[in-house]
Parts: sequence; structure tokens; C-alpha cells
Amino acid sequence: MRRLLAAKDFRAGFTGMLPAALALMPFGLVCGVAAAAAGASPAAALGLSAIVFSGAAQILATQLFAAGAPVAVIVLACFVIGLRLVMYSAAMAPHLAPLPAQWQRLLAFVLTDQVFAAGIRRFERDDDRKAAAAHFFGCGVMLWSSWQLWNMAGYFAGNVIPPSWSLDFAVPLCFLALLAPLLRGVPAIAAATAAAVGVVALESLPMRLNLVTAGLVGIAVGMLAEVAQERRRR
Repeated sequence: MRRLLAAKDFRAGFTGMLPAALALMPFGLVCGVAAAAAGASPAAALGLSAIVFSGAAQILATQLFAAGAPVAVIVLACFVIGLRLVMYSAAMAPHLAPLPAQWQRLLAFVLTDQVFAAGIRRFERDDDRKAAAAHFFGCGVMLWSSWQLWNMAGYFAGNVIPPSWSLDFAVPLCFLALLAPLLRGVPAIAAATAAAVGVVALESLPMRLNLVTAGLVGIAVGMLAEVAQERRRR
């Protein structure tokens, strides 16, 4: 582990994720405030952010907990919100397949929207899987560590920030900044467009299933566009 932390690829991923980590500070503060408002202890708030490591799931869990929802309902709701990670995992699986199982589990834990966007670009352009994995892990460690810091800062002091600031809006802005460089070529643009239209058109679906469904629609459209593009080239 010491050799990994000293590797240049790990350091590059760690420092490269700093802008995204800073951009997530407002959302982390909001999550910390939500945990405090729900009556969680500092240990419980830290455990929630360290283990769940998902802003949307943390806020939903604290809201449901404060409303007296059963634990099973809280777990199921967080599971549904996290279903988008299945799509990320499917995209990462071919790149991680040559790596040992412990590496795969470690990288799976730090898989988030921002880390995926940064990591997938490195895997696609680098044939050295170990170097790309070290870079991916560096991204994840930076985001996970800073997320704990922002959450605890929010728990203790974030409640002084006015709700009118709408700090949670920083999350989609941060992800869009990471997503934009990936929109190269017709298949990627078609997939993103189809997913964007789908998530709005299917907003009425319960339990935020419009996110998962729209993602699947985007994947299908992107695959069809790629097949059509290959046929035209031939």
C-alpha cells in the first residue's frame, strides 16, 4: 500500500480530482447539516458519509430517518438511488477484469460519478491497467477523504449557511464539467441526448426510477448509434 500511495499515477489521480473535491464542498456541507438536523450523533454522521459515500443517498436516508421510516424502506430507497452505479460498473468491468479481485473490490468502493468520469478516460487511453487503476484509486481517495471533511464541517458549522443558497446545485455543475470532455462523436452525443430527454419525460416514475431508466435508454441509443456508424464506415 505504501508503494501505491507513492506511485506517480496515484498522485496524479489524487491531485487531478482536487477541483472536483472542492466543487463538492457545498453539497458535503448540506449533507452534514441534514445529518445534524435528523438528530444523528457525530459518529453516526461520519459513519454514514464514510460507508454510504453518496450525497443523494445520505440526504434521502436522513430525511426518511427523521420522518420515522422503517430501516428496510431507507435501505431500499438508497439502493434504488445507487442503481446508476450498476451502469458505471458495467462500463468499468472490461477494464478491471485483468486486475486481482482485491483491486476490483477496492476500486468498486470509491466508484462515484466524478471518479468514473475521470477514471474511464484514463482506462480508455492507457493500456497499462495497473497504472490506470492506481490513477483511479487516487481519484477515489481524494474524493472520499474530502467528502468526510466537508460532511463533518457541515455537521458542526454548516447550519449557518442559508437554505436560499441552494448549495446542492453544485453537484450537477461539477459532474457536467467532467462529462463534457467525454462527449466526443455521434454515439456519445446521441446517448447523452437520449438520457437527458428520458430523465425529463419519465419524471413521474416513483422512487427516482427515471434516472435508471433514462440511463438504460441512453446506453441503448448509444449502442445503436455506434453500430450504425460502423456500418456506414464499412
